[in-house]
Amino acid sequence: MASVQVPETASAAVLLRSEPIPESYVPVKGPDFDKPLSLQQFLESYQRIGFQANSLGKAIDIVNRMHKWRLSDEPIAEDESDEYRSPEVRSRTRCNIFLGYTSNLISSGLREIILHLVKHSHVAAIVTTAGGIEEDFIKCLGHTYVADFNLDGADLRKRGMNRIGNLIVPNDNYCKFEDWLTPILDTMLAEQQETGQVWSPSSFIRRLGKEIDNEESVYYWASKNDIPVFCPALTDGSIGDMIYFHSFRNPGLILDIVRDIRELNELSRKSRKAGMIILGGGVCKHQIANAMLIRNGADYSVFINTGQEFDGSDSGARPDEAVSWGKIRAGAESVKIHGDATLVFPMLVAATFAKDAPGIVFEQQQ
Repeated sequence: MASVQVPETASAAVLLRSEPIPESYVPVKGPDFDKPLSLQQFLESYQRIGFQANSLGKAIDIVNRMHKWRLSDEPIAEDESDEYRSPEVRSRTRCNIFLGYTSNLISSGLREIILHLVKHSHVAAIVTTAGGIEEDFIKCLGHTYVADFNLDGADLRKRGMNRIGNLIVPNDNYCKFEDWLTPILDTMLAEQQETGQVWSPSSFIRRLGKEIDNEESVYYWASKNDIPVFCPALTDGSIGDMIYFHSFRNPGLILDIVRDIRELNELSRKSRKAGMIILGGGVCKHQIANAMLIRNGADYSVFINTGQEFDGSDSGARPDEAVSWGKIRAGAESVKIHGDATLVFPMLVAATFAKDAPGIVFEQQQ
């Protein structure tokens, strides 16, 4: 039978010749488990796996850059102020890292990872939600438990059990929280009436961090290390419930959010370099990003969340959308990891802030 020539149009479509590969491209390659592999090498391999692993690899690189940066890395500008001409001052001037996270992450075991960052002063400021504050203190008073996503809500309600995903918080923990918080609110109100000093959410949180006096608390360390914690929605949770009850028993406590927005924005504005690490979306993500607008954008940005951008939400927006608003500088290093922070953030911290910590063993054991 005579051969039939392959149709030229089909051949041209299937066998389209490639252009030269750009020099910036690297071959895809995963870790080789048949060879000795340290934890450091394993995490570095994510940069060449592809998909979201690539985003994690890029995030590790960005976080290491923001963590290592010092003003002494930069040449002295002609118009530099006298304050920042000193070599000692320049070597001490770091990138201010703004950490944001949603309340569910404090409910999870990420609380201990966040605690490590705050205990060792790896971050300059925190923005979170009401649950991100209260759940830390509540864990000092009683345990949160791993359970199941599929437990029946009506049955849990009868039993006084509150579900957060596949976690359970006994309602007794909130009763303990009220018993602990109410006398502190009384004292804070008395101090306000005596001195005329109005509390802000950040000074309120700082005071609670001192009162808890427990090294297992994130906000104990934030108070101890003078790291401001901002919570624009402080009343949106159990703390709000307690303040509500307190307003009947002993009315008059005032919280001033204006002081906090000024403090947060000024911290951003005065940062020589500023980086964002934001876990989740909502108010904690936008409040930090909006503070970056005051300085014409962040220099480094890492977002980790499961939000999508098709609905126009800020939570799901990719970094380039923030560039359009001036919240990330054009040309700045940024990445979004599409994933659950409980999966991703431990690896990110292990490869960056904690890689020299005594609890991390990077080299293969003999």
